[in-house]
Amino acid sequence: MVVLHAAVAIAAVIALILVVKVEPVIALVVGSLYLGLASGLGFEKTITTVATGFGDIMAEVGLLIGFGVLLGGLLHAMGALQKVVEKLLRALGPRRLPYALAVALSSVFPSIYVDVQLVLAAPLARSAAPHLGRNGLPMMAGSLTAGILIGYVFVVPGLGTISIAGLLDVPLGTILLYGFVLGPVTALLTVFVYGRMLARGFWNAAKDESGSTPDTQAVAATGDDVGTAAPASTPKPAPEPAADTRDDGSGPAAAGGTTTTAVPERAMPPLTVSLLPIVVPLLLIATGAITEAAGVKSDVLAFLGDPVFALFAGLVGAYVLARRTLGADALGESMTAGFNSTGQILLVTGVGGSLGAVIGETNLDDVLSGMFTAGAGVPALVTVLLAWLVAAVLHLAIGSIAVAGIAAAGILAPIMGGLGIPAEVLALAIGSGALFALQLNSNFFWMFQTLLGVTTRGALKALTFVTSLASVVSLVLVMALGMVV
Repeated sequence: MVVLHAAVAIAAVIALILVVKVEPVIALVVGSLYLGLASGLGFEKTITTVATGFGDIMAEVGLLIGFGVLLGGLLHAMGALQKVVEKLLRALGPRRLPYALAVALSSVFPSIYVDVQLVLAAPLARSAAPHLGRNGLPMMAGSLTAGILIGYVFVVPGLGTISIAGLLDVPLGTILLYGFVLGPVTALLTVFVYGRMLARGFWNAAKDESGSTPDTQAVAATGDDVGTAAPASTPKPAPEPAADTRDDGSGPAAAGGTTTTAVPERAMPPLTVSLLPIVVPLLLIATGAITEAAGVKSDVLAFLGDPVFALFAGLVGAYVLARRTLGADALGESMTAGFNSTGQILLVTGVGGSLGAVIGETNLDDVLSGMFTAGAGVPALVTVLLAWLVAAVLHLAIGSIAVAGIAAAGILAPIMGGLGIPAEVLALAIGSGALFALQLNSNFFWMFQTLLGVTTRGALKALTFVTSLASVVSLVLVMALGMVV
């Protein structure tokens, strides 16, 4: 019966979010409470388990998420992403720009909210599109999709990556080493295949491009959670593109919908300097992981390579740099926006841990472990596929990459030990599945449509199809990784 109750709980979470439009936090807690009570844990133990699960996951990733959110907000405020795209266009030319942009977005900028990345990169992509020829707009739109969303689920410090790794208790240094390769490779392959399809007539400009001018549409950004459920009807207004910085210094809305002050061009730090707060933490985490794998014992290296310290060091560096660049008032606004956004992210992540804790207190782990372990006749590759499928189905139903990944990780974490595959491979499989088919029940979909100037049909091709393609490409790569790890 516990399997039936678990299925009912998961279905109830999906229905509450998708049909009733209940906030994911409330839906996940309701599902956790139902599963605990229906499985016989009792009132006291159920609520205790929900609270304990929340606290345990916060101990794992709470500071990482908080530091990552604040760091990303400061990088955005200092104009780092805009300068990267502009330099890539000048250095590589428009033909190579889609590939370079996809790699840059997926490897360097996952700390910045995906909504903010889209707001900043969309006007630059549109301005470069005419230089690429007939399929310039869909090619640039597809490269934005691949770079932004692949980085979100595979590359540290993408919040999807951190949340899934924390729920599965995967060392962040380990997931960094795997994801930093898997993410950009997936982005390159996805853009390449998509480009070949465009060359064969996949795009119809007359039907797929709206010809609208989204630069004139001013709206607030929605926050970091990709695909926060939204009515699949009329597009929501989109954030004003960052390229149109006003003379008075006001710019686009920052993550969480709070307006921040953009930096005048003359005040922006050099690109190499503004990227140091994210590059240095990544190097510290990677160094710690490599030395640990090599068997080097050093308290100093372990301290410096600890992800919490590394991201905190990056945050302090960004804070000092932003204070000199932006001034105290603008810095305070940017930090306030980050603090406001952190609460929602932590709540969703924490209640994902609550669901996993309740599952762990039932005997569901024993039942499912017996069904899906290698000893039960299920090969490791099939286990990877099943993990991918769980996350993909949740994303299709819920419309949120983050919530789908967190929910899938919470469901699978209690039975991870019996699945017969390494935890890092399971985490990558979940991230791959959660990426599948971002579509009309996602607010990001409508932002994308408006900012890129495409029709709903065009967004289905440049966003929904591309995320599906990236999900399948990454699944193949994760399966190959599972065979050698």
